[in-house]
Amino acid sequence: MATLKVENLSKEYANGVKALNNVSLEISNGMFGLLGPNGAGKSSFMRTVATLQDADAGSIFLDDIDVMADPVALRKVLGYLPQEFGVYPRITAEQLLDHVAVLKGIQNKGERKELVHYLLQKVNLYEKRNKSVKGFSGGMKQRVGIAQALIGNPKLIIVDEPTAGLDPGERNRFHNLLAAVGEEVIVILSTHIVDDVRELCVDMAIMNKGQIVYKGTPDAVLEDLKGMVWQKSIKRQELDTYQQNYKVISDKMVAGNPQIHILSEHHPGEGFEQVSPSLEDVFFTKIDEVNA
Repeated sequence: MATLKVENLSKEYANGVKALNNVSLEISNGMFGLLGPNGAGKSSFMRTVATLQDADAGSIFLDDIDVMADPVALRKVLGYLPQEFGVYPRITAEQLLDHVAVLKGIQNKGERKELVHYLLQKVNLYEKRNKSVKGFSGGMKQRVGIAQALIGNPKLIIVDEPTAGLDPGERNRFHNLLAAVGEEVIVILSTHIVDDVRELCVDMAIMNKGQIVYKGTPDAVLEDLKGMVWQKSIKRQELDTYQQNYKVISDKMVAGNPQIHILSEHHPGEGFEQVSPSLEDVFFTKIDEVNA
């Protein structure tokens, strides 16, 4: 079983933005969710672990590989699917994966062909192997992206915002593929979509403003909020008043009016009903703690 240890990782950009602020995490085999709003520092974390940018301070170890001292060793066992997976114009799925296999050092042509066909079958794209990737749907491109990330028997796979823009059917297919991959290696899934983490991950962290604000299992953090989340439907003009008088953690429109969730240890008053906390409630609660 592989283990990724990140300690006291910091990164500040030239414009003064502190993207990573003393981040420490330990991650083992399985699906690990890194949840946070846009701009939280998730992509900076991913890019640093993937050796695409240097950190200002801290350390990263994948088992006995010192990632910051020997980035080449990490790249040999890394699979990476960035947020924007670009493809060459007019290249087929089979040609693309063959090209990546060459770049990853698989020289034998027959071995490459066997591997590429195996991966295309694994991501359910074998029948489309001679089609141009440029014409694929978003979900199909992401499946090709996972296939290329699996070349070279990686110990660590990094997936950045993989389901953004996918329709529900493509999202479900991609989830099933990720879940199967995550049984064998470390998969870090960076996302701002709460449902992705709830449905896929056995361990997670929430990130905001370059800091880790929660680390643990989804079940444990939901237990922490048990009995403290209350719901009420209100009129739109009442929202400001409720935000001033209660700890409103979220509001969303239901049947034309806001439905608010608040955090309270006691019954907050007339019209409120207690509800089971969701991971979305956890997300907004932890983000609010940093913003406060």
